[in-house]
Amino acid sequence: MNNEPSTMNKSASDDVISALIGSLSHQHPAVPAAAVDGLVKLGSASVNPLIDAFEASGDQGVQAHIIQALARIGNPKALSLLEDVVGTSVANHCQGNVRRVAARGLGRIGSLAKDAAIIRQAIDKLTWALLTPEDWALRYAAIASLQDIAQPEVMPPLQQALTQESDRVVQARLNRAIAQLQSSS
Repeated sequence: MNNEPSTMNKSASDDVISALIGSLSHQHPAVPAAAVDGLVKLGSASVNPLIDAFEASGDQGVQAHIIQALARIGNPKALSLLEDVVGTSVANHCQGNVRRVAARGLGRIGSLAKDAAIIRQAIDKLTWALLTPEDWALRYAAIASLQDIAQPEVMPPLQQALTQESDRVVQARLNRAIAQLQSSS
């Protein structure tokens, strides 16, 4: 039996992924947004090329689009990269937004994963993001992600954060997450 069609499909898929990743640096904002949508639709097939592109790129805009695509795909292969991005200290708001997107990606991975070790890893990094950074919006994203994961072990860090949180918006989000998790258990 000839495997040529599957090779051609793989090659065509690789070419499409490569073209979409190349489009992430386009100046018109609609082009990178459409490329992210295309990469998300390709799902797991685009994860490794996206991780490679992130590591090869020095362009923060391209990296931000890559993180957005990986966060939306929610594949555990991106867990380490998203953890690194969440833990990166940043100097400007745009980079802070990328951290928040990465935190939401960790929540997606943790909520979809069946492997307890992957879920634990996502919860650990999100707990750090909830209890450590000064960025209130990152803490907010961590709350939403922990709520998405909805495992019993997310409740203690949420309750701990409530005792130390001073931002009223984040307090309200904590109360909502805790109430929703308690009512669903």
